[in-house]
Amino acid sequence: MQLDKLLVRPILKQEEAEYQKLMQTHHYLGSVRKIGETVWYCAIYDGQWVALISFSAAVLNCSARDGWIGWNYRHQNGRLKLIANNSRFLILPHWHRKNLGSCLLSRCLKRLSNDWTDKYGHPILLVETFVDPSLYHGGVYRASNWQVVGETKGYRRVTGGYSESKTQTKKLVFIKPLHKKAQQVLSQPILNPHFKLDEIKMNITAEHMRSLPDFFMKVSDPRRAKGTRHRISTVLSIAAGSILCGMKTYESMSEWADNLSQKARERFRCRYDKGRYEVPSLSIIRDVLVRVEPEELEVALHRWNQIYAQDDESLAIDGKVMCNSIDQSGRQTQIMSAVGHNTGTCYTQKK
Repeated sequence: MQLDKLLVRPILKQEEAEYQKLMQTHHYLGSVRKIGETVWYCAIYDGQWVALISFSAAVLNCSARDGWIGWNYRHQNGRLKLIANNSRFLILPHWHRKNLGSCLLSRCLKRLSNDWTDKYGHPILLVETFVDPSLYHGGVYRASNWQVVGETKGYRRVTGGYSESKTQTKKLVFIKPLHKKAQQVLSQPILNPHFKLDEIKMNITAEHMRSLPDFFMKVSDPRRAKGTRHRISTVLSIAAGSILCGMKTYESMSEWADNLSQKARERFRCRYDKGRYEVPSLSIIRDVLVRVEPEELEVALHRWNQIYAQDDESLAIDGKVMCNSIDQSGRQTQIMSAVGHNTGTCYTQKK
């Protein structure tokens, strides 16, 4: 086989069924369905498929990878899109040749970021993959200069999170930067505008979820007591948590709340009904935020910031004109905000 005659390209829509069939038949893990952003490749030699390679969305949590990057948990979720996972690599039967695997990986990685940009509008800075050491040594990745950064913990992904016991063999975590400053770009407090994504999401910890309701306990509830199903501290906590995670509208806050796991809902002290924790609806979130006393809300948020927003080394001053907000003089309301560079936390606002 003349390796210089290999052609590596994304598969076409009409080829997906055959791709899945071959992957299911010959790969020890079977086929993988498209989850999130995905690009599938085929390698062609003399008009025939010789290998299939799949790149998918990065895994949500991997302590070895995250430790190597060194990024802040707040920014991890929004920047995961800049990482791709090599979820499948299959050389078809009768096509195993010396140096073929490393050659195919090299060809794929040279075009991966551009293909991802064409399809999804953003580049890929880092690629990851996981190798079961009980079955494979990872020689193809080692030969292609991938780096081993550690092992997984052996937990299995289940609905709503991860299994409570270690049910799988620990896998080796391999990474390969596609950008010479991938580690620096992913870990810095302010993402370079060149790599900014349309939607930036951040995480909050379990401790933050548990603590937020305590700070809103003294906020007056503007609603009638009769018929109130959700405590105001819970509603305000979920609203605050969603905003910390990048939500900007009532609709996105409600959608964020609906996607909370049962464990997260318990931490926010949501209402327990018929064996499940229920979150406030869109109308309840909107009604509370529109009617709550602003000064009391400001005091509660300021107290929370004093305890949890200590990671900022510098502040940015940001001015906004509030749409559809007219003061007593008939002028549009303008506010000035002090925002932390590292955490994105708004420390205070002034009209």
